[in-house]
Amino acid sequence: MNKEGSFRPIFIVMVISLAIAYFWDKVLIIKNTADAILNPSAGALLIWNLTYGMLIILFIISIFTTLLQKYATDQKAMRELKKEQKELQEEIKKCEKGSKEYTELSMQSFKFMGPMMKLGMRPIIYTGVPLILFFRWFMDFFSALELSTGAQIRFFGLSWFWFYLISLMVFSMILRKIMKVV
Repeated sequence: MNKEGSFRPIFIVMVISLAIAYFWDKVLIIKNTADAILNPSAGALLIWNLTYGMLIILFIISIFTTLLQKYATDQKAMRELKKEQKELQEEIKKCEKGSKEYTELSMQSFKFMGPMMKLGMRPIIYTGVPLILFFRWFMDFFSALELSTGAQIRFFGLSWFWFYLISLMVFSMILRKIMKVV
């Protein structure tokens, strides 16, 4: 893979992830394999204590994805691109909007988007499928739990989906700061 990376593997992982989500209930080996792995581990944590178990699981997922982000991307290249982009943004701020220089510098700043996106999305190759499997498993786990208890499952007033999403973002931001991940 070249320095900037390629979108082809990311596209392939996205297609596989969508296929897993679509075939989850149709091709039982997918669901049964995820259940066999996640029920004794993540399921046991959730049964032990729903809130703390969920927080532990989400923290572990965040550690995993942050470590992949750190070691699967060229951090030096990302820092360099961000530095150049920041310098260009400072130059753009000095220009009058609508001027020829402003337009040229703005067009130049768009050139950073492709390489940064390619570098930043590379960890998706490694995390896409496991995260989709986890997400689908969570859907089944919490649906079954709600059916058996007759009550909606809430985490600090949030559904499992919003708690999952917000917690992952918070944990990831904290871990990225601690581990100095760009």
